Amino acid sequence: MQTQILGLLTPLMALLFAVAFAVFWWAGGLKRHVLGFAIGYVLFAAGFLATHFLPADLPYLFHLTQAFYSAGCIIYLASLCERAGQRLNIPSMIVVYVVTAAVLALAVNITNDVGPRLIIVNMGYGVMFAMGVTTLLMSSRRSVIDIAIIAVVAFQAADFLVRPNLTLMFERSIPAEVYRESVYYSVIGLVLGIKSVISAMVLIGATIIEWTISMRETSSRDPLTGLLNRATFEHSMRTLLPRAETEGRSLSLVVADIDHFKQVNDIWGHQAGDVAIAGFGDLIRDMVRDCDKCGRIGGEEFCIAVWNCDSAPAERLADRIRKAFARLEHEGLSDDIRLTASFGVATARSGETYEDLFARADAALYAAKSKGRDCVVNADSVADVAAQNAVAFGDTALLRASGG
Repeated sequence: MQTQILGLLTPLMALLFAVAFAVFWWAGGLKRHVLGFAIGYVLFAAGFLATHFLPADLPYLFHLTQAFYSAGCIIYLASLCERAGQRLNIPSMIVVYVVTAAVLALAVNITNDVGPRLIIVNMGYGVMFAMGVTTLLMSSRRSVIDIAIIAVVAFQAADFLVRPNLTLMFERSIPAEVYRESVYYSVIGLVLGIKSVISAMVLIGATIIEWTISMRETSSRDPLTGLLNRATFEHSMRTLLPRAETEGRSLSLVVADIDHFKQVNDIWGHQAGDVAIAGFGDLIRDMVRDCDKCGRIGGEEFCIAVWNCDSAPAERLADRIRKAFARLEHEGLSDDIRLTASFGVATARSGETYEDLFARADAALYAAKSKGRDCVVNADSVADVAAQNAVAFGDTALLRASGG
């Protein structure tokens, strides 16, 4: 009776961890790799329960448990690799499983001794985890929690490859019918329980960190577009400007405004207007780089901080977005209706504050509106025109205001 109870601890812990990861995924809106952890632990628990409750001398017992464990390993490792931004070679993992299953079938038919079976299946798991370690090491992520995950996976790989051989040195032959009374069965129950707890604790820590970051990002983003909200965008600009000057890099600001947006709300309603704003936000996010910052700073007004980018390429980026938006269809509007946007571009000057940079880009946006909308105006060209007018009319005050 005591053995039966102890044998249930590992699968029950695995199911508890599976529930925990499922709750994290569902309640926190986290990425699918967290759900993968839950599925992996469910499959591990299924394998534990099959080993514990099915008759030990069943010919297909090791095949069934191997199928559960292998599926759990593949999903578990694939989820870890996806979290690290890597793709696990799943076809190779399946090949390992198929080869191991074929050798296992041969061993089952040859001998009643479970020793060779244990070595075969554990070697398969060890190879899978070693492949997982290799894939994780290819990731550039090296935070403390990432290193801890790699260490846990490496430990599991070593355990699967070494432990069965060491244990069976002390118990040379284990008939299938007495498998559960063997030293090996007692050792494996303890080791698997410890590994499950250690692995789950590390992954729960990583998941809590991801949840915290997700909550922080949610509070800093505009709920309609998913872009940075005004306060967060302005804070990022006040960080980027001194960094750009220190590193000697260019930083350009693009300010965009959807043309005649009030008419969209008046004619088609605010819901259609929200769809147009969300579509513009999606378009901007898809067309900029990861190093750039995008924000919605007003009702239909957007900003893009273009990192390490001079005035001319920033202007070309704005024009590409302008043309793409002019072709975009919007649900809720008439089929023949296309919206346009106007853009102002300015590149930061030495020692310039965000307020000054925004004022110049916003003035360029106002000039684009004055030119008839659906166009891009560069603040440098506005300043050049103002300087030429100042020289022509002898207005030195206007010349100074234009930056000349």
